[in-house]
Amino acid sequence: MAQQQNLMDQKKLCCSICLDLLKNPVTIPCGHSYCMSCIRSHWDEEDDKNVYSCPQCRNTITPRPALVKNTMLADLVDELKETGLQAVSADPSYAKPEDVACDFCTGRKLKALKSCLQCLVSYCEQHLQPHYDSPAFGKHKLVNPSKKLQENICTHHGEVKKIYCRTDHQCICVLCSLDEHKDHNTVLALTERTERQGELGTNRQRIQQRIQSREEDVKVLQERMDATNLSADRAVKYSDQIFTQLLKLIQNRSSDVKQQIRARQKTEVSLTKKLKEKLDAEIIELRRTDAELEHLSHTDDHTQFLQNYPSLSYLGKSTDSSCNNICLLQYFEDVMVAVSDIRDKLQDSLSDAWTKISPTVRPADVVQPQAEPKTRAEFLLYSCETTLDPNTANTRLLISEGERKATVTSEKQAYPSHPDRFTDMFQVLSRESLGRRHYWEVERSRFEVSVAVTFKNISRTGYESGFGNDDKSWALECFNNSYQFRHNSTSTLISGPQSSKIGVYLDHGAGILCFYNVSESMILLHKVKTTFSQPLHQGLGVFATDSNGSAAKLCKLK
Repeated sequence: MAQQQNLMDQKKLCCSICLDLLKNPVTIPCGHSYCMSCIRSHWDEEDDKNVYSCPQCRNTITPRPALVKNTMLADLVDELKETGLQAVSADPSYAKPEDVACDFCTGRKLKALKSCLQCLVSYCEQHLQPHYDSPAFGKHKLVNPSKKLQENICTHHGEVKKIYCRTDHQCICVLCSLDEHKDHNTVLALTERTERQGELGTNRQRIQQRIQSREEDVKVLQERMDATNLSADRAVKYSDQIFTQLLKLIQNRSSDVKQQIRARQKTEVSLTKKLKEKLDAEIIELRRTDAELEHLSHTDDHTQFLQNYPSLSYLGKSTDSSCNNICLLQYFEDVMVAVSDIRDKLQDSLSDAWTKISPTVRPADVVQPQAEPKTRAEFLLYSCETTLDPNTANTRLLISEGERKATVTSEKQAYPSHPDRFTDMFQVLSRESLGRRHYWEVERSRFEVSVAVTFKNISRTGYESGFGNDDKSWALECFNNSYQFRHNSTSTLISGPQSSKIGVYLDHGAGILCFYNVSESMILLHKVKTTFSQPLHQGLGVFATDSNGSAAKLCKLK
């Protein structure tokens, strides 16, 4: 009883505009009280009429009264708050904006307990009681409170939607089933719900199984992430140590080479200097002899000529020249060649190591994408010198010109048996793998040629061994008057100017592969954006013709 009395007291001290406990209460001339901000906002809307009314009794007041705080009401509100009781607005039985309110309550509305699909009305506990007590409501369907009851009413006929149209997959009313849905497959909504309810149970079971499976997958992935992070940290630390040792080794070898070159330089210069001095003296002696011979040639005394000539003639004879011993330039060129060879071998070793690392740590995962080259000069910055692998070449292909050219022949080549050899297609792969950014050019004859990139595990026999016939290879087929791109047995015709050279740009980490017509400018023929899960190899395919000589060659770029 005391709580009910307190609740009644709270209702008396509520503002009829905001329905909340009075804040800064004011009393207007008619005797009703409001929150100062509420009545002020109400009267602001009536400023145009210059007549002000009471929201409860509707009595008009002119002019607009001055608002003064009602200290007595303010004290009562404060005293009520001090009791620790919640305001009426906080009473859980009253509807908040996010709740479904009872449609029958007047004034402060209570929360709805149920909604009736027959009445299309929501009821609080008190107003819902007739649905339980009266037989007239026995067939009414009560559901949890819903704000979407009006969606159950047909917008065309104003009738309740009790029919389900299976043809259009929507709920309709009885009149719709006789009109626009006349010839459709229709059933009672209850019948359709019963069937769907059975499916729902099955679907829920499947979803719960998938949830359980996905949770297990998440657990495995979390363990994988933890293991990956630990392994990556160890790999980075170890790699830093190895590369530091490698840099130190290179620096030491660089210092040794410099010392050896300078020592050899000093020796060679000293020997050359002595040889030069000797030759200079010989030149002076020869010039003196030549002058005496010149003078002797003009003498008229035959006896004097014959007596002096033998000694002068002996001095004029050619002696063994020391010029053959000058090999300084060639010597140091050999050093440069040797150092270049070391660089190439180191680069190849690092490239092979990178191709082993790249399937698990791709550049696209750890660095930002880089801009693609635009001009041929920019493409050439990524040029790569590669060779063809004879162990992969079909026996009808002759590999020549430093293992860079493949030519169709009428006779089989005497290649040894090898599991990597193409047996049914006139194709060959590069020896080196590609795992970074690379650019190369292929020069073709007037016959049909396939320019491709492929994973090394491409099939070597049958239809799938052809470039572009599976998901492991990407190929540009160059015909006499057109181009065609192939991947996974899907062909795309490409129009473009003809050229004897095809440029290929690969950014393995970014998953970009581009084919260009190489002429005065770079003309893009086709671009692929995908994900390369393995290192790639260059591929050349040469189509057989009636005559021999069809060929393709990896160009040597400068």
